[in-house]
Amino acid sequence: MKLRPILAHSAAVLASLWFASCASRTAPPATEAGGRPVNPHPPGTYEHFKAEPSYPKTHDHWKDEALLTQTHPGNSHIKVNLAMQRAFLMNGEQVVIDYPISSGVPSRPTPKGAFYILEKIVDKSSNRYGKMYDAAGKVVNSDADAFSDPVPEGGKFVGAPMRYWMRLTHDGVGHHIGPIPRSRRPASHACIRGPSKVVPTVYSKVKPGTRVVVE
Repeated sequence: MKLRPILAHSAAVLASLWFASCASRTAPPATEAGGRPVNPHPPGTYEHFKAEPSYPKTHDHWKDEALLTQTHPGNSHIKVNLAMQRAFLMNGEQVVIDYPISSGVPSRPTPKGAFYILEKIVDKSSNRYGKMYDAAGKVVNSDADAFSDPVPEGGKFVGAPMRYWMRLTHDGVGHHIGPIPRSRRPASHACIRGPSKVVPTVYSKVKPGTRVVVE
């Protein structure tokens, strides 16, 4: 006589476990017709930009236009993430611009730490790295070091352009416009290169004394 209540109780327990199991399952992420994951965030938002599969290697940048108008040298700072090879113009804790960079190669690494912009120069050329030309004007060394490579007789050394220069250290490390490899890898002599379509804006929003954190 007691068997039926026991069976009924067991069935109820099994049913509750089955429903709990179903409730814990998550639906597979939505995909487009081609199998590409659907970005769940609204287009144009920073969350959407970062959620794109191409984000880790993209040469694109993102900016908050409204916040950019409120950002000035008195409330800005810069963050640089060497692992991601990206930099961020910040207003407080909010990202104003997220953009790609190229930092120093392993033999000439970009130093980590907290720095403060020491000087700003729009038209700046390196006094150490650049190209060496012979007397006929032909490039004989496209990655010359003026401190160690001899200048050909009748030739000259021309420093690499580093426009919109923002000096970080007294020994020549700074942030400036420079080429960024397609592979998005470190390629500089310790400086932090940035794209020409972004760096001038960043330059306009900082001043000598602005903090730059490299990590």
